[in-house]
Amino acid sequence: MYLIGIKGIKYLLKLLGNPHNNYHTVHVGGTNGKGSTAAMINSILIKSGYKTGLFTSPYLEKFPERIKINNEEISRDEITSFIKKIIYKIEELSLTGFEKPTTFEIITTMCFDFFAKQNIDIGVMEVGLGGRFDATNVITPSVSVITPISFDHTNVLGNTIEEITYEKSGIIKKDGTTVVAPQNREADEMIQRICKDRSNNLYRVNEDIKFQLKGSSLSGTVFDVQGLENNYNDLKIKLIGEHQVINAAVAIGAIETLSMKGFHITKESIKTGLYETYWPGRMEIISKDPKILIDVAHNVHSMKILKNTIQNHMKYDNLILVLGVLRDKNYPKMVKEIVPIANTVITVEPDSNRALKVEDLVEEVKKYNCNCIIGKDIEKAIKKALEIANEKDLICFAGSIYLAGKVRSRILRK
Repeated sequence: MYLIGIKGIKYLLKLLGNPHNNYHTVHVGGTNGKGSTAAMINSILIKSGYKTGLFTSPYLEKFPERIKINNEEISRDEITSFIKKIIYKIEELSLTGFEKPTTFEIITTMCFDFFAKQNIDIGVMEVGLGGRFDATNVITPSVSVITPISFDHTNVLGNTIEEITYEKSGIIKKDGTTVVAPQNREADEMIQRICKDRSNNLYRVNEDIKFQLKGSSLSGTVFDVQGLENNYNDLKIKLIGEHQVINAAVAIGAIETLSMKGFHITKESIKTGLYETYWPGRMEIISKDPKILIDVAHNVHSMKILKNTIQNHMKYDNLILVLGVLRDKNYPKMVKEIVPIANTVITVEPDSNRALKVEDLVEEVKKYNCNCIIGKDIEKAIKKALEIANEKDLICFAGSIYLAGKVRSRILRK
């Protein structure tokens, strides 16, 4: 359905009274850091007193996480009520000649409808896949945001950075406003060209918005930002990793463009909102005895960031890496990036029908590390990692959100 376009969901929303037109929106696309950036913008807006909706995908542990208002998840009753209503609308849609909507289109429609029903002030919408033909791209946002672009979903978006950037840039609207993270040259040039063609006001981190890292540890990161309107000193976020400073600078840029358009947002709200941003599963330490780190790193770029963070900030005797990936990812390069720093690798299949078989993963892992154990089942992999870990070792679960979420649920529940 992705390649067909968004006419179907537009018609479906029309049948519901176009709920997505009832509030302001921020549209967040890109490859890496979309969720973290959206969470920061959401937190700042809530601290500023706005009733704020947040739509993200996929979920980490449970479905209702995807749709929140002021950080409160949509209820099961609301989901059930929407499903009963949408069944008849889907039948009506089918009679017009459109194909039945995809699961993601239905979920996105539910989000729009729920936000309108709850009379939110503004919704922060994370793109599901790509941008140009994504179901979220029916909105006319107050600001579009593009986080760092890298290779991912190449089977759908294209095999070059230029092709991927073109799809991601589909959320850039005519006469709109866009804030972008630092990009490689090809992506940056294309975004600038598209914004110029669409008379879109473009603000770029490292050009119009600048930041300076002042300190980083496992307890958080301290930095300064020179924004579009103000300077912000000694900002702190609790999310681990220097890359989160880029996400924060992008979030501040987006927030300041909202301020330019009449939103009342103070420097204190920005500072507090950033500090209180909570986004689980992203370089999250979920246990200290033994030390267990989970991360949703699922492509080469994010795996490189994970490797650098472990090497620069983690102290341990041995690294036990529990790795599970999806077969449609560039897993050979992901493995090459992360596996050499591990003392032991336990392979596992994420909870997804797109999971790469452990036998295929083991074959790739053994090119760089012969100390490889087949865990296959997530429960068994957790048990094995805990068995072989000493108190000064680090256990890291990575490779897919479908792995990180299951591990988080099982370990924290225990």
